[in-house]
Order: sequence, then C-alpha cells, then structure tokens
Amino acid sequence: MNRFVLAALLLCAPALAAPPAAPAPVSAKAKAIHESALIIDTHVDTPLRMLEEGFDVGSQPPNGQGHLDLSRARAGNLGAAFFSIWVEPKEFAGQYTHRALRLIDTVLSAVEKYPDQMVLALSSKDIVAARAGKQKKLATLLGVEGGHSIQNDLGVLRDFYRLGVRYMTLTWSNTNEWADSSGDISDASVKHHDGLTDFGREVVREMNRLGMLVDISHVSDKTFFDTLKVTRAPVIASHSSARALTDHPRNMTDEMLKAVAANGGVVMVNYYSAFIDDTYRKAWSAMSPERNAAMEALTAKHQGADAATKFRAEGAASWAWAAKVQRPPLESLINHIDHIAKVAGVDHVGMGSDFDGINSTPQSIDSVADLPRITEALLARGYTREQLHKILGGNLLRVFREAERVSRELRTAPSAQR
Repeated sequence: MNRFVLAALLLCAPALAAPPAAPAPVSAKAKAIHESALIIDTHVDTPLRMLEEGFDVGSQPPNGQGHLDLSRARAGNLGAAFFSIWVEPKEFAGQYTHRALRLIDTVLSAVEKYPDQMVLALSSKDIVAARAGKQKKLATLLGVEGGHSIQNDLGVLRDFYRLGVRYMTLTWSNTNEWADSSGDISDASVKHHDGLTDFGREVVREMNRLGMLVDISHVSDKTFFDTLKVTRAPVIASHSSARALTDHPRNMTDEMLKAVAANGGVVMVNYYSAFIDDTYRKAWSAMSPERNAAMEALTAKHQGADAATKFRAEGAASWAWAAKVQRPPLESLINHIDHIAKVAGVDHVGMGSDFDGINSTPQSIDSVADLPRITEALLARGYTREQLHKILGGNLLRVFREAERVSRELRTAPSAQR
C-alpha cells in the first residue's frame, strides 16, 4: 500500500468509533520468545514518507503520523525490514526508474546517516550479521514494488540489484506491459496479457539468476500461476493475506497458498484492516461514491501545491478519517496467520506489515513497537517457540537462502541482454 491508497480511504468513516480498551502488558514468556527471534518485515512504505515529507527515520517519537522509526523498531525487536520502493504509476509516467532511484537514494542516505543503527543488507548472511553481537542494527533491505519501475529494461533490473534491491513485486495495482495485476484485472479499458508475457517470463528468469526474490503480491491470479511455472526459486508474497477469510483480490486463495507451499515459498501477512477483516472491507467498499467525491475535492484543493504539502495534507486527512472507523480486533490478523499456517504449513507464512503505507491496523498494533503482541497472540493459539521463530522471520530467511543458492547455479549462464 502507499500514499495513493491512503488518499483513497478518506471517506471510509461514518461515525467516530469508541477507542478500544488499552491492551494488557505482554507476558514475560512472550517477550522472551520475541526477543530471541530474528524478526523480518518484508514490506514497509517508510521511504515515501522520507522522500515526500522529509521524515527522519532516526527521529524520536512522537514524530508525526506513521508506524516505523528506529526507536520503535528497537522496542519491537525488528531485525530486518524491506523498505518499499514504490512509484505512483500515473503521476510519474515515463519517469518510473528515475523516481525509484530517488527513493532508493533516500533509504541509502538514512543508512549512511545512522551507521550505528542501520546497515544495508545484501544477503541472508548480512541479515544475520546485523543482529549479531552487542550492537544490533536494523538490517535494511530494498524491495521494488511494481515491475513498471524497470521500464521494460532488464539492464535496469540488474542495476536495481546492484544498488541493493533484493525483491521486486512483479506488478503493483496497475497492469504493466508484461504482467497483469489484480488491481485492474476487471477493468475492460486496460490492456491485459492473460498473465505473463514472454518478456515477463524473461524478467522472472533474470530475477532467479540475480538472486532477487520474485514477489507475487498484487499480481492477478493468472500471473501468479504463470510465475510459478517459470521460476526456479521459491517466491514470496511480500504483503498479502488469505482470501478465504477476507474476499479481496489482493489476498490469496487457498489454492494459491498450497501452490506457494509446493514451490517452497512464503506468504507474508499484510496488516491492513481491509485485507484482514471482511466486515471492515465491506463497510469501506460501500463508501466508494463519497470516497471518489472526496478524492476529487482533495485534488482540487491542493492543485499546484508542493509535494510535501500535498503529502502531509493527504496523510492528515486520511488518518483523521480512519480514526472514525472501528478497527478490527487483533484476532483478525492472527486468524490470517493461523489460516495460512494451516493451509500452506507453518513453514510458509511470515510478516509483511505494509507499515507507513496504510492508515488502519488491527487494535493494539499501532506501530512496529507493538510486534510482541502478535507473538503473544500466536503463543496463546498454541504455537511453539520454534514455530514462532519461523513465522517471525525464519521462513523468509530460508527462502532468501534458497534463492541465493539457485542464483549461484544459474549465474554460470549468460544474462539476458535486453
């Protein structure tokens, strides 16, 4: 998720909901398990806030609206995060790669500014090393959200890898020239490809060769199954949940969950309320006429304003409207993790929050500092320490290692020059 989606949520609130009761303290047992785990979040949208708003990830809370900063990351024992490089496809048409580079620069600059707290991780070993010793650092990784950012150029894909990008989501909510998206698959005005094109298959093969994780969040169902036929390495869904529980095309069917398991991949559960709670999703969907009107009014009001002003205005309005919506209980998120663990297996589920790209999260999950509450809730469901370590990060680390192994095998072959 991202600013575009945040702004689209402005009218999702008919009445101010009563605030939930303060959550109980996390138990000592849950804390101990959480602190002993290597926790990996595969999708945070903080780079857009850093670029547009000038947000300093090293600032101390309270530091405005948002879910992630270095202080709260330490409080939640976050060990590694993939910072999303997302380019709005309409606003930056023809400039996708340049915009992506601006976002990458923002993240790399933060790593340079806080070398005692952050380190650029280029491999699975780098993630482990970042958390070793007394001075634990946030292993900082990059993930390009949306294949349109390579502008149909495998050379750009390789350059992104050289800069530190370790996964790419094949599509965002927009279908690109070589892969269909779930976001517009029902839009007859959009040219679709019936899944992946031949060039799209080349992209997947080159990602395998590079060791870049293939991310199938956001893609259409046909693109998903086409990708599994091509890939030699396990795939990830960096921020998707279960469609059986919340009927949204961004989520994955049980058939897809089983296919990811057969592939050896991992599905990282998204925390966004509309993706994890069907009651919330239906209420939000019913507001579309008012939401569209609000979007038009907001655009008109800030026409000609600078990017930072527009970003702050959209964010403030979005969070204000979201505060009027009843957030789903934490149980809704835990249900998705539990469902995927039961359908695909406990080795194939992880965490991809979508922090800083969403304005509604389940109750008691207000920021990355609240991650121990997820551990406690899963512990209450009967998950063991070993299983929790897998869900919190071990499964993603395993997939990353396997992608690196496949890459070593494939790198003996020449790369596709296109």
